Amino acid sequence: MVKLIIGGTGSGKTKEIVDQVNAAVQEEKGSVVCISRGNKLTFDISHDARLIDATDYPIKDFNSLLGFVCGIHAGNYDISRVFIDSLYKIAGVNDVQQAEDFLNDLEKFSEQHTVNFTIAVSEDPNAVSEGMKRFL
Repeated sequence: MVKLIIGGTGSGKTKEIVDQVNAAVQEEKGSVVCISRGNKLTFDISHDARLIDATDYPIKDFNSLLGFVCGIHAGNYDISRVFIDSLYKIAGVNDVQQAEDFLNDLEKFSEQHTVNFTIAVSEDPNAVSEGMKRFL
């Protein structure tokens, strides 16, 4: 399953991610991972979740982000939830069609490996594509 949290800057997406990560740590039997840009969430995320600073890795576009997520899973098959905060900033690309393609690939990965994804996207809810709306 892939779920999106969409809203403009300052709409509370990161707070929602933090709340969901901390709840997932209590509920999930598997490991919980949160990918963010920078280390601003270090003291907000439970130490039981794996917080990854994407700026430490050469993520340049949606394809490299997908490969990064696959690599994380390959290193730990126990991962059951992955949270991504600020999708466009991490991927370094602000393109709705490319984001939709990424989400479709991520959904296939999710179904194959039973990993659930929650992703925050800074976007006007009216500007998302019809294909992205199905992830809301």
